[in-house]
Amino acid sequence: MKKVLFLAVIVLSSLTGFNQTADEIVQSAHEVIGGSAWDKVNSIKMNSVVEEQGMKIPLEIVLMRDGRTYTKINIQGMDIFQNVFDGTNLWSINFYTQKAEKADNEALENFKRTLDDFPSAITNYKQNGYAIERLTDDVVDGTNCYKIKLTKKPQLADGVEVSDIEYHYFDKDSYAHIMVETEIMTGEMKGKMSQVKFSDYQEVSGVYLPYSMDQGIKDLGSQTIPFTTVEINPTIDETLFTYKGE
Repeated sequence: MKKVLFLAVIVLSSLTGFNQTADEIVQSAHEVIGGSAWDKVNSIKMNSVVEEQGMKIPLEIVLMRDGRTYTKINIQGMDIFQNVFDGTNLWSINFYTQKAEKADNEALENFKRTLDDFPSAITNYKQNGYAIERLTDDVVDGTNCYKIKLTKKPQLADGVEVSDIEYHYFDKDSYAHIMVETEIMTGEMKGKMSQVKFSDYQEVSGVYLPYSMDQGIKDLGSQTIPFTTVEINPTIDETLFTYKGE
């Protein structure tokens, strides 16, 4: 009898896991990384040192709830800002001319369509009107995962609206968010899948964030970005967002 009961518990657990909806999986994953504590997070600053062609390059990324963001790269003592949004302009420093240049109108519009994704598109899918769907479970680097399809607002590609779809993978045991894939819709890599993998989650001010990310193209390699520090609601020099061109 005990053996039969034990087997019944296993079967019931398996059925429960299989019957979980996409929303239940996403909500469980959100609770694991802090749940409602994220409501108090208005900004994140992450620092890293990445290795590129034998050089160690300091990197600083700032993300704000209101959509403002910047990535600051320090090369040989010079700060170079990339993908900066100041609330109006999307701009970067040209590596060759060392001058600030605004992104084109299409890139700006695409960025504005993601302004409400903080802290992540999958977390805010309901309030943004995105759709989610549970797909067949998958395996990522030996880890059994739930796979969720996220359909966001369309993006523009050469003036035409195209689908913006992400695939999110969550560890079936811990609900940790371990990977997101996005199909590339423009450029030389059009049709290929970008991948970002997350690992080494650590607690910071009541929420959990990955201290390591691997970014790359599926089957074509990736680069690891290890974060040395992650700060929640730090003091930010807001002048750094301001467009520095003419």
